[in-house]
Amino acid sequence: MLLELVLLLLTIISLMVILLVPLADINLRPKTIRKMSKLPGPRLLPLFIGFAYKLVTLAETEMLQYLTSLHQDFPRMAAIWIIGIPEVLLFDPDDLEVIMGNIQHIQKGLEYYFLIPWLKEGLLLSNGEKWHQRRKLLTPAFHFKILEDSMQSLNKHSRLLLRNMLNRNGEPFFAEEMIIPCTLDIICETAMGHSLNSQENSGNTDYLKAVKSACNLMFRRCVKLIYGNEWIYACTVDGRNFHKDLNYLHTFSENIIRKRKMNYLAESQYSAEKSIEEENFFNNKKKKAFLDILIETDRKTGNTFSDKDIREEVDTFMFEGHDTTSTCIQFALYLLGRNPHVQEKAYEELHEIFGDSDRAATNKDVHEMHYLEMIIKETLRLYPSVPYISRLLTQDLQLKDDTVIPKGANVCIIPFILHRDSKYFPNPEVFDPERFTVDNCKKRHPYAYIPFSAGPRNCIGQKFAMMELKVVLSTILRFAKIESVNEIDDTKLIPSALLRSKDPIQIKLISRD
Repeated sequence: MLLELVLLLLTIISLMVILLVPLADINLRPKTIRKMSKLPGPRLLPLFIGFAYKLVTLAETEMLQYLTSLHQDFPRMAAIWIIGIPEVLLFDPDDLEVIMGNIQHIQKGLEYYFLIPWLKEGLLLSNGEKWHQRRKLLTPAFHFKILEDSMQSLNKHSRLLLRNMLNRNGEPFFAEEMIIPCTLDIICETAMGHSLNSQENSGNTDYLKAVKSACNLMFRRCVKLIYGNEWIYACTVDGRNFHKDLNYLHTFSENIIRKRKMNYLAESQYSAEKSIEEENFFNNKKKKAFLDILIETDRKTGNTFSDKDIREEVDTFMFEGHDTTSTCIQFALYLLGRNPHVQEKAYEELHEIFGDSDRAATNKDVHEMHYLEMIIKETLRLYPSVPYISRLLTQDLQLKDDTVIPKGANVCIIPFILHRDSKYFPNPEVFDPERFTVDNCKKRHPYAYIPFSAGPRNCIGQKFAMMELKVVLSTILRFAKIESVNEIDDTKLIPSALLRSKDPIQIKLISRD
């Protein structure tokens, strides 16, 4: 009878693993179990189940609180199991430097699995030699001279955002409803060279709706373990809607790539027929979108990129580039509205730069926005757009004190918790941009603050993101005062693919005229 019960239990556990673990990447080797048992962590249910019951029982707004409590109980690291998968949460910057600064540990963790159907093997998700090649090829696309070409688009869409906000005549509005169309317009125009005009044409929002729907469905899939199985997910309403969204997003990108390629070839042929002086003049005048850089890279390197490869990178850059900046802008406006003295100091800096002029921001202006940059950094400390990062170890990770995390472990890094460690940020709940003066930054551990990740896999677009954030926020601050309508409690934050507030941020804008 006992044997039958054991066999039944093993059968149930096996079915759970097959159905619930998307990659079936369990690691129950005795060596792994032994090494994991030596690491600090909570003693939960047996390793076949482990932390999984927490994912099922915790509300989405309780997850950060629980992870924070783990950090309090285990200040350096916490080792747990999730249905047979070894997971280690790292909290100490010294340990983060070892894993994030090492080129040997660049494979993305299991949490990124649900992005694969959308982004395929773009720069965010690729590994090994493919990642090295892509990173090397794409780095020139973020040269400062190319970034400068984006200033016109940044200014144009920032002014449209300001106009739409002021048109509410001081009435409260949900920040995301205006900011997301703005950042999507910016990234689409700069990345694809294609104007969506979603801020001006409210009916032209099909792409925006598809992106928002896909992101929401991905989060729901993360918290519903049964959706980890591809076959089961495909049979659900969510699964069918997700693939419908992806078909639209991929088709949209492919059509734009096809048109841009045709334009690029036509322009190249035109240039070839002109004198060298005329060609140089044409090339200097022509603004290059991110997509143009990819097409040009493909042409110069002998068809290295197929249309599919180019689409992977465009989709990746658009996904990472519009929603992350939108999240930061929303939280920045909220914090400025809650801290009028900080807002006024930022306005004074901008007045020193622009005076009473209403001219557009230049690249030189952006470099002089030192206090605004400190505000952005402090916003990303309190509310990092990407609340967690993970790596899947392809070999044992040996930390500085010879502690070993076994091969096959999924290592989770949580910037939200790291950035609120009082050891590195005294009074961590207080909004204080002065934390990011040059002197304060020099004193701090370089891996204690990682809003754009760190090491070899840091965000390739962080300079573009900072430029966009400065232009958008400075445009609003120069011409309007911000008031926060509601209070965002940390217990209402949701750590999905991006950090979100369960209660949407509401603000008011009052013209300075």
